[in-house]
Amino acid sequence: MNNIFDFAWLIPVLPLIGFIINGGGRNVLSKGMSGFIGSAVVFLSFVISILVFCQVLKGQTATIHYFDFINIDNLKIGFDFKLDQLSSLFLLIITGVGFLIHVYSTSYMHGEPAKDFAKYFSFLNLFVFSMLLLVMGSNYVIMFMGWEGVGLCSYLLIGYWYKNKDFTRAGNKAFIMNRIGDFGFLIALFWMIDKLGTVSYDQVFSTENLAKLTATDIKWITLFLLLGATGKSAQIPLYTWLPDAMAGPTPVSALIHAATMVTAGIYMIARSNVLYSLAPVTMGVVAIIGLTTAILAASIALKQNDIKKVLAYSTVSQLGYMFLGLGVGAYTGAVFHVMTHAFFKALLFLGAGSVIHALGGEQDMRNMGGLKKHMKITHITFLIACFAIAGLPPFSGFFSKDEILAGAYGAHPAYWAIGVLGAAMTAFYMFRLYGMTFLGKFRGTQAQEDHLHESPAVITIPLIILAILSLFGGFIGIPEFMMKGGHKLQTFLDPIFSESNKILKEHPVSHSTEYLLIGISVGVALVMLVWAWMKYSKYQKTNEEAKGLSKVLENKWYIDETHDSILVRPLFAFSNFLNNIFEKKGIDGLVNGVGKTVNYGARQLRWLQSGQVGVYILLMVLGMLAFFIIQLFL
Repeated sequence: MNNIFDFAWLIPVLPLIGFIINGGGRNVLSKGMSGFIGSAVVFLSFVISILVFCQVLKGQTATIHYFDFINIDNLKIGFDFKLDQLSSLFLLIITGVGFLIHVYSTSYMHGEPAKDFAKYFSFLNLFVFSMLLLVMGSNYVIMFMGWEGVGLCSYLLIGYWYKNKDFTRAGNKAFIMNRIGDFGFLIALFWMIDKLGTVSYDQVFSTENLAKLTATDIKWITLFLLLGATGKSAQIPLYTWLPDAMAGPTPVSALIHAATMVTAGIYMIARSNVLYSLAPVTMGVVAIIGLTTAILAASIALKQNDIKKVLAYSTVSQLGYMFLGLGVGAYTGAVFHVMTHAFFKALLFLGAGSVIHALGGEQDMRNMGGLKKHMKITHITFLIACFAIAGLPPFSGFFSKDEILAGAYGAHPAYWAIGVLGAAMTAFYMFRLYGMTFLGKFRGTQAQEDHLHESPAVITIPLIILAILSLFGGFIGIPEFMMKGGHKLQTFLDPIFSESNKILKEHPVSHSTEYLLIGISVGVALVMLVWAWMKYSKYQKTNEEAKGLSKVLENKWYIDETHDSILVRPLFAFSNFLNNIFEKKGIDGLVNGVGKTVNYGARQLRWLQSGQVGVYILLMVLGMLAFFIIQLFL
């Protein structure tokens, strides 16, 4: 291949082909063929993504024009792909982790009928296609197409087991809450078209076009884009759909929570970094929303007993840290955390899936325990992921989390202090989960214990690969004060964020201070780790109900109930009023009334047609007399 960029269109098209084949042939394809096709197309996309990344690593980037998507008057929007440092990195994450999830799914979902099995893989392929389209587009319209695609696929996959009403409601909730954010994205998109006549990244971020925007324009464009990111990346107040997304199969949870959908908002803000750097008010809002979300979600995770719910709130919390990084200008740190989070969170979800698989569908951690001796590979890989998310060196999460916290300290020490509190809670709830699941004695049924076993190789091999990445993945971002030239990722992404770095004021932190900050955060995490380990390593199941703050946290601060009371129920009541009163008795009544009036009038008028000629002559004379009277006297 002379130029791999010429074949870049295959990266999203291959999963699309997989979607068409599996979807169209679901009635005839075997499970083995469906799984092979679904996994193979993503693997091929991964291979091409590696080749593209290697090309970009050499300093070559490209914007490839395929055709004019919209061409009217003064508005021209091309169907273009942008291959640069940021998009190539996300391509590796999406296709690499996505491929492992596809392989894992071939075993995890093997109990499904062949038709549903093929349908599942077709949805997964469409999901990957949409996410690839989102990150490869060179303008906001192509990004929005992928944005809507992942929203649709999340609805299809979360509600995959559609015969369960609760699962379909969870899918609806994800779809509807994301539409709120998407509305904000659309307003920002039209605002840019109105002011600049373009939505292409290269043109929007050019000095000439930025000069056309007032400070107010930039503030509102970035705030509306933030609304879109808040929905897709599950930040306050649009985060409650994400924990409910656990209704979908566990590999779907891994795909949505780790490598794809929830990182779309982070990617969008990182891609728009120049605009955000020119909007200090929006930057402050991003940081505060991220920090608040991180703390709130971490506090809820402390008292959840469903293993997938703990990981779900953990995802919301970690996304909050990414928003914090974006809000304080630590763009590289936020993207770095996207990458490391993809490794250890996918590992955590797939590890949880391995546990659920071994326990015949059990998800309540109170009914687990003692799995360490029965599931050695799952146990070791899960433990590595716990160390990584807790931010302990030398695991990957340590490097990315502390880069964000260092940026937060430079912006305001209070941000850092609250961030460390969130990191402490992260370490506690993760090792509470680990202790209740893998340590102590088994608390499930005798039938479950008799069938305890390690998962098959198709499940454990992806776990091992992700564990290796969780262990060593952070070494591409060693801080400069630790090793000169050690932050390879920062050097790689510098062309993307260089303009923003010039705009933002730097907040230098001395090396001694950075070592102190790291020491405090790691020390706090270790203390919480030991505390959780000691408290839950010999956990005994009790029937006591939670009280006080524990009950509040167990019930997720009653935020879902508050939403139901303030928004959902009044809206349902209003919609019932519109349906039963306004629609049926008002609009339908008016339309039907017109018909009934015409019918009634026709029935009454027909009596005038008596067939008696004398009556007709009388009516004619009376009519002529009436005309004369009107003519003479009126």
